[in-house]
Amino acid sequence: MNKNISFVFLLLLFIINIFGLSGQSVNSYVLVIHGGAGNVTPERIDDEIRPVYIEVLTEALISGERVLKNGGSSLDAVETAVRILEDSPLFNAGRGAVFNAEGKNELDASIMCGKEINSGAVASVTNVKNPVSAARMVMEESPHVLLVSEGAERFSYEKGLEIVDPSYFFDQKRWDVYKEFLRRMEIEKKGMNEPHYDGTTGTVGAVALDMDGNLAAATSTGGMTGKKFGRVGDSPIIGAGTYASNKTCAVSATGHGEYFIRNVVAYDISARMKYSGETLMETAEYVINTKLKDIDARGGIIAVDKDGNIAMPFNTEGMFRGYINSKGQMEVKMFGDE
Repeated sequence: MNKNISFVFLLLLFIINIFGLSGQSVNSYVLVIHGGAGNVTPERIDDEIRPVYIEVLTEALISGERVLKNGGSSLDAVETAVRILEDSPLFNAGRGAVFNAEGKNELDASIMCGKEINSGAVASVTNVKNPVSAARMVMEESPHVLLVSEGAERFSYEKGLEIVDPSYFFDQKRWDVYKEFLRRMEIEKKGMNEPHYDGTTGTVGAVALDMDGNLAAATSTGGMTGKKFGRVGDSPIIGAGTYASNKTCAVSATGHGEYFIRNVVAYDISARMKYSGETLMETAEYVINTKLKDIDARGGIIAVDKDGNIAMPFNTEGMFRGYINSKGQMEVKMFGDE
C-alpha cells in the first residue's frame, strides 16, 4: 500500500513538473500578432505587394518567438514584435501612421503585463520612434498608466528612448490618402465629424504566453485618417484596445476605436471568461461577431489564453494576422476566407 502511494505521489510530481498546475507545458509558448482589420482583400492587396506584407509579419513573428524560445518574457516578446511593425510603413503605427486633420502624425500605444496586472500607455506623441517602448517605460518607470502629448514626449526623452524629427513618420501613400480625405470633405461639405476609416492600413498589436505561463499584450496605432486634433482611440486605453491577465487571457484590438472604448472590448473578453466560464474562442467570437457587429462596429482582435489557446476573430473583409508557437507551427493570414 505504501509503495502504491509513493508511486502515485512520484507520478503526480512528474506530471506537475512537465505540465505545470494548469496543464500547460512549462516549455511551451505562443505569440500572436495583427496588422489591422478592415478592407483587406485580394483586390486591394495585390500579388505584387502581398509578399512584402508577409515578409514583415513573418519577421515580427520570428523575432518575437526568438525571445520566447530563449526563455524571455512575454512582455519582451510583444514589445519586440510590435516595434518591427512600427518600423514598417506598411501599417498604421509608427512610421506608417496616418495623418490627422491638421496633417500631423499623432501616435498612441499601450502594453500590459498579465502577471502583475500592470500597464502603461502613451497617446498623441509626435516624435517618439517606437511608442510601444514608451508605453512600457511608463509602466515600469513611472507611477502612472497613461501619459499624453508633450508630457509623454518629455518623459520618453528623459528615459533615453529614441526621439526623431516628426518628418520621420511622413509616408507619401498616407499623405495621398490624407489629401483625398480633404478633397472628399470639401466636396461633400461634411466638416470633420466623420473621419475616414482607412481600412487598408491598420493598428498593430501582439499578445504572447511565455514559458513561465505569463501573458502580455501590446497595441500601437496612428489612429484614423483625418481624426480631429487630440483624438485618442482605443489602442492606448487599457481594457478597450489592450488587456492581459494571467487568470484569463491577453487581448489586442484593432478597428473603429470609439466603439471598442464604449464596449470595453479587451476587458470584456477577459471578464466573460472569468465570470461566465466561456472559452476564449466562444467569448471572442461573441464579442466581435455578435455584440459589435449588431451595432455596426468594425474590427477584430487577437488573443491567447493562459493555456495557449488562440483566437483571431474579425468582422471585416480581412485582417493581417499570424501566430507562432513552440510546436513549430506558424501561419500568416490576411483575407477573410483563409
